[in-house]
Amino acid sequence: MSQTPQPLLVVEDDAIVRMLMVEVLEELGYQVLQAADAEAALKVLKDTQQSLALLLTDVGLPDMNGKDLAVKARELRPALPVLFASGYGDNLDVPADLHQIAKPFSIDQLRDKVQGILQAFYE
Repeated sequence: MSQTPQPLLVVEDDAIVRMLMVEVLEELGYQVLQAADAEAALKVLKDTQQSLALLLTDVGLPDMNGKDLAVKARELRPALPVLFASGYGDNLDVPADLHQIAKPFSIDQLRDKVQGILQAFYE
C-alpha cells in the first residue's frame, strides 16, 4: 500500500504509550508528529504550513478531552480524519465520520485501523 506523504499527528499524554504508538507508525512507514496534550496539538493544527493526513488522539487528555480536541481540529481542518484511542472500549460515542480503536490495541490492529482510514479517505 502506498503511504501518504503527509504526517500523522499522535496526541497522547502518557509518554510511554505515545512513544510506542509513534514507533509503530514510523516502522509502518508513516511520518509522525506528536503532542503530549491538546494545547500542543492545537499549535500543530493551527499551523497552515503543516499538512496532516490523520489526527490520532487519546480521549482522556489532561487539558481537554479528545472529543473536544477533535471538534476544534475539525473547525480548523474540516476534512481531517480523526481516530480516537480509548481505554473505554467500543463504548465511546463518536460521530459517524470519526473512528475509534480500543486500548490496549495490538500493532496489527493499529496498522489495520490507520491504513483503512487513510485508504478510504485518500483513494
